[in-house]
Amino acid sequence: MAVHSKHPASAPPTAPVREKTGHLLLRGWCILVLVLALGGTAWVNAFGETVAAVGAIASGILSVILWIIVRPPVQWRRLPWFAVAYVAWATASLLWSAWPGTTALTLLLLYITTVQALFVGTVLTWAELVRAVASALKWVVGLSLAFELWVSVFIGGPLLPGFVIPSEPAADPILYWSRDNLFDGGRIQGIMGNANLLGSVALLAIIVFAVRLGARAPRRVTLWIWIAVSAYLLVRSSSATAFVAGAMVVVVLATVLLMRRARRPGERTRYYIAYAVIAIGGGITLWTLRETIFGALGRDSDLTGREQIWEQVLARANEHPVIGWGFATPWLPSDPAFDRWIVDHGQTVMQAHNVWVDVYLQLGAIGVALLGLVYLAFVWRAWFFAVDRPRWDLRADRPYSALTLLPTLVGAVVLVQGFAESTPLLLWGWMFVVMFGAKIKQSPHVGVGPAEQSAAIERGEPAKQAP
Repeated sequence: MAVHSKHPASAPPTAPVREKTGHLLLRGWCILVLVLALGGTAWVNAFGETVAAVGAIASGILSVILWIIVRPPVQWRRLPWFAVAYVAWATASLLWSAWPGTTALTLLLLYITTVQALFVGTVLTWAELVRAVASALKWVVGLSLAFELWVSVFIGGPLLPGFVIPSEPAADPILYWSRDNLFDGGRIQGIMGNANLLGSVALLAIIVFAVRLGARAPRRVTLWIWIAVSAYLLVRSSSATAFVAGAMVVVVLATVLLMRRARRPGERTRYYIAYAVIAIGGGITLWTLRETIFGALGRDSDLTGREQIWEQVLARANEHPVIGWGFATPWLPSDPAFDRWIVDHGQTVMQAHNVWVDVYLQLGAIGVALLGLVYLAFVWRAWFFAVDRPRWDLRADRPYSALTLLPTLVGAVVLVQGFAESTPLLLWGWMFVVMFGAKIKQSPHVGVGPAEQSAAIERGEPAKQAP
């Protein structure tokens, strides 16, 4: 007769692994930090400069406290030292700054952004980091669409910062937080109040959601919906810079996928040559045919007055070509040195609309060289992080991870955006370069290494061996 065994061959059933409450709260805080960076000027438009500044400082202090409490493993010798050197040189400019008040205030913003970048990149694993960025982008994209819809349906006209309904038309539409263009076909600006900022964030959202799809994330139908919403905002923002950056992202992605198909030594060399030819030829073509291209995009051939701004900034920068005039990112219009210096559409310009021209004005040739090293180191590591098969022993057949595509694609967006905007020097542009650059150095393999494993243990999972 059959006998029920008291010693079954299989392990007894156990409850699924659940994340600890503390780690869930930590990840939620990281998402909020990313939302603050991606939202940019939204918080100034909504609550004013004072409240936004207090919120930024408080968030930085809280992140430092959490960093001390969590104490994630950090290889201090593998920090992004070029970025640290750039911050140090910006700090040193206090000694000769022509606008010390602006330098001190904007340095505080740079410190907070840099610390937040290192904090988020340190306490989250690669999978969690990409997931957190995706969650933050959903908030920013969703709020931007909801905000424009709210203005069109309930306000029925333009809206000024601070939720002020104008009693009469503004002197220039640039003053509006929202122009109520959602249903009339005009450019929309989202919660940032700037169509160019909205376009770059929408493009970033498409990239991140697509990477999540490639990584076989759950709720794939929802991700496709978010991609569609982001693409709609990208098109409606009508940002020429975002369109050019999107084209560069496609080129970089195609090149990375070709590189991954290489099987023999030296095979990548042909791809590198082809990529260089395409990049150089594309740049020459873009500059030569800029009148036709930007005309088709509804822009002037001088990038909507940017060439005139560059001329004035360079003329001033050439007076102090080595060390610059002093750090100021952004230019504060309350400072007499910038108030009405360069005026566009009746408003004081707050940036040079070019990363390299802006840094040359502020920190001179030394600052330009340091920033060039920051970008070179980031692009170099991000590129090989994407194209090289994960390997730390004799095994050479481990599969690629879609997550490794994100840093190099973000690098393409930041570099292209830097030719027409100075925004990569602050908020999410600077944060993502430092965050991904530090993360690649600390955890060069997705899911492998002390930082990745310690975070898994914190979530309540057992430590896993490398595959």
